Amino acid sequence: MKLQVQLLPGAIADLFAQVSCSGKITLADRYGLMAAILEDSITQEERESIDRLLRAFRKGRMQIVNEISAEPFCACAEVSLSGTNLTLKH
Repeated sequence: MKLQVQLLPGAIADLFAQVSCSGKITLADRYGLMAAILEDSITQEERESIDRLLRAFRKGRMQIVNEISAEPFCACAEVSLSGTNLTLKH
């Protein structure tokens, strides 16, 4: 039996904002990325966001943690997926 994976609307944007703010990618985030990559209908904008997250990981800007989830959404970030802008309010 094949498992059907379907993303929630805005899931990639939320994941991008959370990971960018916390600097950590959790187990739940990794499953979300896996679901997004397997989803055939993600937009070019969402694919670029995933690519930015992967580049940030390769450059050491985030760490992989084995926690289920991070703290609740970090209110210190304003994220625009239409560009590469991430502004921290600290």
